[in-house]
Amino acid sequence: MKKMRFPLFHRASALFIACTAGVLLASCSDTTAPNNTEDQPVLVVPEQFPAVPFPDDNPFSAAKTALGKKLYYDTRLSQDGTVSCGTCHRQELAFTDGLPIARGVNNEPGSRNTPTIVNTAYLHILAFDGLASSLEAQLMRAVVSPVEMRADTMIVQQYLQNDAGYRAMFASAFGTDAPVNTSNAVRAIATFVRTVLSGGSRYDRFKLGDNSALNEPEKRGRTLFFSNRLRCSLCHASYNFSDGIFHNTGVYMHYIDKGRYYATKDENDVGKFKTPTLRNIALTAPYMHDGSMNTLEEVVEHYNEGGHPNLQRDTLMRPLDLTAQEAADLISFMKALTDDNLLQDSRFKKP
Repeated sequence: MKKMRFPLFHRASALFIACTAGVLLASCSDTTAPNNTEDQPVLVVPEQFPAVPFPDDNPFSAAKTALGKKLYYDTRLSQDGTVSCGTCHRQELAFTDGLPIARGVNNEPGSRNTPTIVNTAYLHILAFDGLASSLEAQLMRAVVSPVEMRADTMIVQQYLQNDAGYRAMFASAFGTDAPVNTSNAVRAIATFVRTVLSGGSRYDRFKLGDNSALNEPEKRGRTLFFSNRLRCSLCHASYNFSDGIFHNTGVYMHYIDKGRYYATKDENDVGKFKTPTLRNIALTAPYMHDGSMNTLEEVVEHYNEGGHPNLQRDTLMRPLDLTAQEAADLISFMKALTDDNLLQDSRFKKP
């Protein structure tokens, strides 16, 4: 991928610089940070995370991020004017909706649980079944889906073109000659979503050297999580606690929703769903692709039992023989993955 030129900001190395526009977070790099105002969020990358891989055809800019944030919360992009991206991806719930199954216009039920948008900047394929090859593609699917926003792209385009404020923001984000249309609107929303990063949990502070950031049950849970006995970290891997691939974890013996199969048409992929991140997991209940488990206790018990047998169940699934104390410690550790700052960050709040 061609090297992109955009400002990166790392929490641990940031300098606080006073300026007429407010307070900027800036890194010690040689890139120049743009002037920041309340409606022009900056990109803040956690120290332990890699650079955000913005695509060559949709590079980062503060102006595009500001436009994307406004569009993200605009319900007028939906058919009946009641649903925005922010309706189903709410900041106070770590950008999920708290429902078993997502609901769109006219309260229309979808078929799956709403995943978080947090750290999706790093995903190469999206959705539980991997049918979206980019964040832009996934967002467009949501805009036009009959059970989500059910938008007519031409009507959305007309609305945006008729709004003087939006016309000015599109010109700032894409240039005066760029079209004001649904495609560019989706590109702007994708840019905003790529700035929604979470890496400031107590576990992160512990990993960066603050031994007091975790209490003893959380430390015991951490040891269990990364142990060869449980092997949780094989699937919930790396800085985002997800391997980004697909597994059948035995939620059912027979799957009505066939998951990854819809993308590959391979019978071996029936019942496989993309591994969700465990970051902020305490805030994103209910769990599983269909919201069928209400609590972390339920989830841990499911894995402790090894899941339901089926032909495609992952070979990693097996009884774990956890004691009650070990199960409680494991849950304590997962709760320590909550990033409280994410829930209050003004860069992501509804305008």
